[in-house]
Amino acid sequence: MGGCFSKPKPVELKIEVVLPEKERGKEELSASGKGSPRAYQGNGTARHFHTEERLPAPHPYPSAQDCVEAAVCHVKDLENGQMREVELGWGKVLLVKDNGEFHALGHKCPHYGAPLVKGVLSRGRVRCPWHGACFNISTGDLEDFPGLDSLHKFQVKIEKEKVYVRASKQALQLQRRTKVMAKCISPSAGHSGSTNVLIVGAGAAGLVCAETLRQEGFSDRIVLCTLDRHLPYDRPKLSKSLDAQPEQLALRPKEFFRAYGIEVLTEAQVVTVDVRNKKVVFKDGFKLEYSKLLLAPGSSPKTLSCKGKEVENVFTIRTPEDANRVVRLARGRNAVVVGAGFLGMEVAAYLTEKAHSVSVVELEETPFKRFLGERVGRALMKMFENNRVKFYMQTEVSELRAQEGKLKEVVLKSSKVVRADVCVVGIGAVPATGFLRQSGISLDSRGFIPVNKMMQTNVPGVFAAGDAVTFPLAWRNNRKVNIPHWQMAHAQGRVAAQNMLAQEAEISIVPYLWTAMFGKSLRYAGYGEGFDDVIIQGDLEELKFVAFYTKGDEVIAVASMNYDPIVSKVAEVLAAGRAIRKREVELFLLHSKTGDMSWLTGKGS
Repeated sequence: MGGCFSKPKPVELKIEVVLPEKERGKEELSASGKGSPRAYQGNGTARHFHTEERLPAPHPYPSAQDCVEAAVCHVKDLENGQMREVELGWGKVLLVKDNGEFHALGHKCPHYGAPLVKGVLSRGRVRCPWHGACFNISTGDLEDFPGLDSLHKFQVKIEKEKVYVRASKQALQLQRRTKVMAKCISPSAGHSGSTNVLIVGAGAAGLVCAETLRQEGFSDRIVLCTLDRHLPYDRPKLSKSLDAQPEQLALRPKEFFRAYGIEVLTEAQVVTVDVRNKKVVFKDGFKLEYSKLLLAPGSSPKTLSCKGKEVENVFTIRTPEDANRVVRLARGRNAVVVGAGFLGMEVAAYLTEKAHSVSVVELEETPFKRFLGERVGRALMKMFENNRVKFYMQTEVSELRAQEGKLKEVVLKSSKVVRADVCVVGIGAVPATGFLRQSGISLDSRGFIPVNKMMQTNVPGVFAAGDAVTFPLAWRNNRKVNIPHWQMAHAQGRVAAQNMLAQEAEISIVPYLWTAMFGKSLRYAGYGEGFDDVIIQGDLEELKFVAFYTKGDEVIAVASMNYDPIVSKVAEVLAAGRAIRKREVELFLLHSKTGDMSWLTGKGS
């Protein structure tokens, strides 16, 4: 823990000795200097099995001089349910008063650094105002995603009506805590043809599954394989920051995978899964047996099928290399984006600073129409037009014209011709499940893998998670849905890992997502498919609003801009199992001009 001394714990509990990140990195680097990972050679490509036997020694509890202690407030300064950032000299701490007790935690969300004091405190946890991650106030543990790390928990004592907080200086500066994990005690040497757990796909679902297994004390072999040439990275950032380099996007450093014995096979394509013999075959002929399997292959972007689709400089954005090349080609030139969904609009926004011109082609009459409705879509469209983006709506691409093989013009069905040196296609994706067609693992008519609440497929011991699955959404009457979002993939990866260990966990999360354009963020919680009305509070033109999406008498989703922490508040209410009725929202809007949202946390429906 982040504190400097801790009470003796009952024997059956794991004692958490957490290595501060900077030191851990140093120690692991020195440990991994001994002997490089062995590579499996096949079909001319080196395949790396990262194994590590010499591991960093655990860091002892911080000594007294590493600690800082200070009185931070009077006991009466905070009401129940209140949070406050307090300064300890070496860094800030989030002080929380809940049910008469004080708790002190790291003050920033480890995901992207949001100030948690602006978040939502409810049911013994604090929810981040930006992207909805939740942390237990008693332990600092991450309970809902996105992100991988937890918060440090600091010691609190009350003396003479004053609240004192004691913390290690290192923990104060780090602002994140990686949970204690088991190491692998069955290195791959001698039996590289079999693994205990095989994870196909190294996005959020695959990585969180591997980390959860290690956090839960699993010490057998784990192999994570990916089509990518990189270790797991933050894919949502690709379309928001196209210049980002792979090392800036990495979710964990290489040393992390070595230290915890999570072997990563890069550029590894699974072509068949033999569930009877519990074996997979890779494209280069390499075979690997498994005991438990997680399928998290994600999706493949749809491409254009029009005339000239093979011309150069037409991209889908799937990897950092794709994103980097688009920026390079767009600099001072003409860029066309096909598709006004999240990916397309984020790319268009990013390119306005770089390109000579940016045009967006879309079949609907407003961007995000199906997701956010017409009014919100129109307000966002206006923001783009104010930033020199030209829209061609209710049309599609009929031809891509080249000059010397390279893209020069995009011809639309409306017969309009748009100049283009680079084109980005963001027209949706399909599940990357073709390799499962003959496997006996069920796929639905669209190619998704149906799973139950425990993320199990129809085959025992085979689990699936992430963008390629449909699963029962608990708070929408277990309706089978596909939700291809980052936070959801994290949560499903964790549930799959827990059930590999027979913990009988169920997925019961409220979806939460975000987008960022021109330095402004839109947050969204719930599942709005099939909404029949939108109730808007605030000012759409100023992009300071909250939109409630309703179906019949129920609020099924909420979106906001510049209205924090309303989306996190709604997510907390829905996560607690309380329905929000349409008439509650309408009554509130009738009587409130202040934007006060305290009615939401009231009890009862």
